[in-house]
Amino acid sequence: MKVSEFRELTAQELEEKIYSLKEELFNLRRRKAVGQLEHGEEVRRVRKDIARAYMVQRERELGVK
Repeated sequence: MKVSEFRELTAQELEEKIYSLKEELFNLRRRKAVGQLEHGEEVRRVRKDIARAYMVQRERELGVK
């Protein structure tokens, strides 16, 4: 997702998105450990999405944008 897409979400939707991304990351890491994950860049993509979501959440706390 792009940062602009995260900014369009409400605070509750953003929390739910972060939770679902963390679940996805857990599942990807588990699949990678077992050797079932073909594309390792999926883990990187999810980690970056989580960071973007946290950034938007922090911007809202500080009143930036």
